[in-house]
Amino acid sequence: MSWTDERVELLKKLWGDGLSASQIAGELGEVTRNAVIGKVHRLGLSGRAKTAPTAARPRKPMREAEPRRDERPQRPMTHGNTALAPSLEQMVQEAPAPAPQSADNVVPMGQRCTIMNLTESTCRWPMGEPGTDGFYFCGGKTKQGLPYCAHHARIAYQPVQDRRRDRRLAYLA
Repeated sequence: MSWTDERVELLKKLWGDGLSASQIAGELGEVTRNAVIGKVHRLGLSGRAKTAPTAARPRKPMREAEPRRDERPQRPMTHGNTALAPSLEQMVQEAPAPAPQSADNVVPMGQRCTIMNLTESTCRWPMGEPGTDGFYFCGGKTKQGLPYCAHHARIAYQPVQDRRRDRRLAYLA
């Protein structure tokens, strides 16, 4: 399909009449909506006949008796992938207090290292809050093939039966 002078004139007329690119493509035949849009841009056609704007419908006033969405009592979800998940408020209220740091979890000052000092044989367990001056890595000697020392490997890698037992206890609670 080529753009003949007659087709271009018809395009200009239909565009000026306010037809959409899809409607013009249907009128011309053998041309896509995108081809019409491209030709309109190449011709520099920008002015279109404006259709009269539709009158805006008045909004319904909100009933005062109906509670707002954020004030409605929350019902538990009964379907979906989070149906049985506890709400954030429940998790915060039920969260155990952080355990005090025991003496065996204290990392000696000489063992601590920054990210620049980490090697294949140093423990990569992060300590503290990233981005603060007190942040460091454990730096202890790692176990064979693991990124952590023996103490932090016990924390990071729990035996499968312990994880299953914890999951069953969570369902019972």
